[in-house]
Amino acid sequence: MRPELEKVATFYQGYVRNVIDLEMFDAMKQSSKATLELVRSIPESKGEHRYGEGKWSIKELLAHMIDVERIMAYRALRFARNDKTDLPGFEENDYAPEANAHGRTIAQLADEMERLRATTIDMFKSFTPEMLQREGTANKNKLSVLVLGYVIPGHETHHRKILIERYLK
Repeated sequence: MRPELEKVATFYQGYVRNVIDLEMFDAMKQSSKATLELVRSIPESKGEHRYGEGKWSIKELLAHMIDVERIMAYRALRFARNDKTDLPGFEENDYAPEANAHGRTIAQLADEMERLRATTIDMFKSFTPEMLQREGTANKNKLSVLVLGYVIPGHETHHRKILIERYLK
């Protein structure tokens, strides 16, 4: 089961497009594997590297990826449980400096990413087909649980590309 891209809120379409060719669990597993291989190859000495002034460091970017997965998984849980409460958005630039990214090593962040993805997959495996179709509103965007299951690896893929193209050139 895959979402219909034209029915995905515009803000999330790019993320979903990154992984739409795969089934949801394959997208989650393949994206995680590729990201972990890349992240674990980054020397600790590059952890505070920024590709430009005012840009996040590599560690801050990794912490952002973790934060977003947690937020999207939380949204999916709420919607799967048929919670009709409109959920607020969040300001990623306010989160980044508060994530204690520089208080952790790249290896610690990678291990956390790995454990988080495993629990995200476990949660999505618990959802029935009916639950995957349920929708809710977050940050004024209508989203289904299924779409969130694609946003998670799609967002990760988006930032993995940025790591490669901008940080690790």
